[in-house]
Amino acid sequence: MRELPPVRHEVLYGSRIVPCFADRPETVDAMFREAVGANAARIAVVDGDRRMTYAELDRQVDRAAQTLLRMGFGKGERIALLMGNELEFVVAFMAAARIGMISVPMNIRQKLPEVTFVLNQCKAAAVVVDAEHAPNLPDRDDAPTVRATFVVGDAGVVAGALPFEALLESGSPMDLPAVAQEDTLCLLYTSGTTGRPKGAMLTNVSTIHSLIHYAWAFELQEGDVAFLSVPASHVTGIVAIILSAFYVGGTTVIVRAFKARSFLELAARERINYSLMVPAMYNLCLLDPEFSTFDLSTWRVGGFGGAPMPQATIDKLAVELPQMSLHNVYGSTETSSPVTILPKGAIQGHIDTVGRVLPLADIIVVDEAGREVAPGESGELLIGGPMVVPGYWDNPEGDAKGFVMGYWVSGDIGSKDEEGYIRVFDRKKDMINRGGFKVYCIEVENTVMHHPSVVEVAVVGRPDPVLGEKVHAFIWNDGKPLTEAEIRDFCSERLSDYKVPDIVTILSVPLARNANGKVLKNVLRELSIS
Repeated sequence: MRELPPVRHEVLYGSRIVPCFADRPETVDAMFREAVGANAARIAVVDGDRRMTYAELDRQVDRAAQTLLRMGFGKGERIALLMGNELEFVVAFMAAARIGMISVPMNIRQKLPEVTFVLNQCKAAAVVVDAEHAPNLPDRDDAPTVRATFVVGDAGVVAGALPFEALLESGSPMDLPAVAQEDTLCLLYTSGTTGRPKGAMLTNVSTIHSLIHYAWAFELQEGDVAFLSVPASHVTGIVAIILSAFYVGGTTVIVRAFKARSFLELAARERINYSLMVPAMYNLCLLDPEFSTFDLSTWRVGGFGGAPMPQATIDKLAVELPQMSLHNVYGSTETSSPVTILPKGAIQGHIDTVGRVLPLADIIVVDEAGREVAPGESGELLIGGPMVVPGYWDNPEGDAKGFVMGYWVSGDIGSKDEEGYIRVFDRKKDMINRGGFKVYCIEVENTVMHHPSVVEVAVVGRPDPVLGEKVHAFIWNDGKPLTEAEIRDFCSERLSDYKVPDIVTILSVPLARNANGKVLKNVLRELSIS
């Protein structure tokens, strides 16, 4: 097992005293430069037929960074990335990190209103976009802070845009800005109970600690091959896969769109060593009738999160891939990813847990009065440590509600036993976990309420054996003409596809409410499964 660096207490963000790993890279770019120096000829990224060494990737990153500086972009400005899983995403992200620009990775499933909100909320100065996702970019007048757009593919789809290749042109070198450990590395937008996304500020220091935790808990080895089969725009894709692979001088194999058969073919060909996926992906692989014919003998680490792993899946993987260790991972965007990881070989004895608290994570379980409860008792999880972000971008209200003395208020109800294993019993009341994607009910409800035939709506999660939960909308329309298809089409134009209600129930009576006028969602959940 990898040894952890020595620990010392440090003051972060001016007011937090937290234990930190003393021996660590100062920034993500410094970590990457160390990897380049030690592994120049090793393949860093595989994207289809493209194979790029660390030295080649570093050259592209440096050219893109220099081009951004020559164009007048500077440290602290935001560069939005509306891109799928591809090599260009890695180049753009690392180039921004080199000069202290703040990347804003965006989910390619986001629609025009969602993209517009994020660009304006963070006041993005530049955008890198795939040509196929360009239709979801707002007009220049609707995102006035954007000064340049770079397109991967046909730049002609965006008026006045430059091709991505323009970033890679050589020119007169400029001095690089000094980047510090507390500087924001990227903004990852996560929906909240207000229905408006909040930009969690992952810093260099918070991210570096997550990389060290991943490498230690997964027992990653130098040169390991990681598979990026979750979105690169998510904290899991960026931190658990791309950056963790760089940390150990490994290779990131990009999976552009997950299909079980093509994934298995690629995993066998590229000699996969580790992954972090939702349980449904493992299930889909096992359902392939020729699963046993693929040589997956190098697959040592199977990380998963977002939903429980079914016992049947665990048992089958143990038979088919006996060398693989399954690790449940629990964390969030606000914690720069993991705060618990199930130790190697512990899954059979701790299947009901999300893992053990990581060395520098601090999870306190409190009751409604904010008092810590005894081991094994349930309460809300408050999470601290150097991985916890300093707050949300330009959102003091979100900070006030989401953080207490450096601890993130998770909203998750769970317990911690005397061995440090965490069990999560419930989540924020209005959050649905659909195949690993978080869907906040109020965001869907706010969208549906804009339909002229809807009088009131309530959204709940409906249990599903494959996705974990589906989105179920209950609507009262007071007899106005309305169909399920009409609601789904209406939402499809305004929301990411995973947020669109899977089931729509049109009620003949108003929603049930208690004496205080609050919708009785427990009644709706019972109706959803009946």
